[in-house]
Amino acid sequence: MNQIKEKIIIGGRELIDFPELRLYGIEAKIDTGAYTSVLHCHDIREESGVLHFYFLDPTHPEYTNQEQKFTEYTQREIKNSFGEIENRYVIKTIIKIGSKRIKSVISLTDRGTMRYPVLIGRRLLKNKFIVDVSLVNNLLNK
Repeated sequence: MNQIKEKIIIGGRELIDFPELRLYGIEAKIDTGAYTSVLHCHDIREESGVLHFYFLDPTHPEYTNQEQKFTEYTQREIKNSFGEIENRYVIKTIIKIGSKRIKSVISLTDRGTMRYPVLIGRRLLKNKFIVDVSLVNNLLNK
């Protein structure tokens, strides 16, 4: 008999954590129209097999000037919100949404012109969450 997992109801925006990156309480847009999740970064570069980047950018109020480094990463072609194909670096890291810790694939790009620094796509959401877009930070009230 299949065991039914209880899904957590989340809002259209939630505060999330990236514990491996030491980033906490980051506002994310929950976007069921997007397939992949995206993290706003700047100065993304590859040097001697190591991927370097900074979360956010110096103009953002939550910018910490904390360099991130990954030795395990890939590059993929990903369609952006304008329908254009971009070649992006992709990492695997833990994302904490409410009480759930999820090892997830996340792409890195400059989202400086976007309202939210993180976008959570349906690949991460599938079979784990129910999204009620009328709610904001629903998990804070739990």
